Amino acid sequence: MAETRKVEGVSEAPVRGTQSLVQTLGRCWKRPALTGLEVLWRWTFGVPALAVAGWYGRRILAAHTAGTFDVGRLGLDRALVSDPVGAAAADPLGVTAKVSHAVGLVRPDVVQVALWLGPLLLVAWVVVSSVGRTVVLRRMDARLHGRVGTLMGLQAIRTVALVGIFAAWFGCLRWAAEVAVNRVAAAGGEPNLVLYFALSIVSTLGLFVLWAGVSWVFSVAPLLAMLRDMGVGRSLSAAFRLGVVRSKLVEVNLVLGIVKIALVVLAIVFSATPVPFSGVTTPEFLAWWWTGVAVLYLLGSDFFHVARLMGYLELWRAYAGQEDSLAR
Repeated sequence: MAETRKVEGVSEAPVRGTQSLVQTLGRCWKRPALTGLEVLWRWTFGVPALAVAGWYGRRILAAHTAGTFDVGRLGLDRALVSDPVGAAAADPLGVTAKVSHAVGLVRPDVVQVALWLGPLLLVAWVVVSSVGRTVVLRRMDARLHGRVGTLMGLQAIRTVALVGIFAAWFGCLRWAAEVAVNRVAAAGGEPNLVLYFALSIVSTLGLFVLWAGVSWVFSVAPLLAMLRDMGVGRSLSAAFRLGVVRSKLVEVNLVLGIVKIALVVLAIVFSATPVPFSGVTTPEFLAWWWTGVAVLYLLGSDFFHVARLMGYLELWRAYAGQEDSLAR
């Protein structure tokens, strides 16, 4: 039987994919410092990035509303702003037309800012995430090698792949709108919103499964680089040649991807909880409620990111006797 090694806070028992995921989550829960570090480096980037994007967003909105921030000047009436869900349910095509008109007014300025701010934020994300991920992994296992430069290269590749997935998703949504709405409307018929949402949901789930099936490579490659002290090319190559461990990593990635979807659903449910009491709630209460739900979602997401890394590390250590054949 292959020798197994012990990582701080990690069981020496052989790991069997998601069968040990509950134990991994438990060990993660008992080491809150790991999640704390994950939250720290992510929010170190996220808070300033949101502040900068929000500042430019307010600047663009002020320019198109004569400094009043009144979205009515963009063609969005008060009924739509105060009750977007109800307005969309009552007149989906009318709301779509109004939103499209408003977006068309601000789009040139948004695109102009996004063309330089987007790449700048992506570069900052690559740098901050590489340093943060190194700190978290070395706190998880002090024997790992520090490979910040390698992690930057790997994170840049992952970012490009993720941008490609989002571009494909946006293309699928445009295709669904063309098939179910534009073509039908051009022929004089009633747009088929059920078909549109069905195509959108199927496309979204399909791309999610695709990403969950391949993104584990971009998550395990940095770990291999730090385990084996390898560069970008060798760690990526090793990630594709993991033998018996590969199926277990894919399994863990898919399960935790489903968990992330469950977190999103829970966040949506909790966000909608105050809606039936909208007559007695204030806008300030709703703003604080939604902010709290968003923070809880982000904390949960960061926790499961750490759990995935720990699960990958446990799988590797459990098959440590095969390291030479798996990584080379």
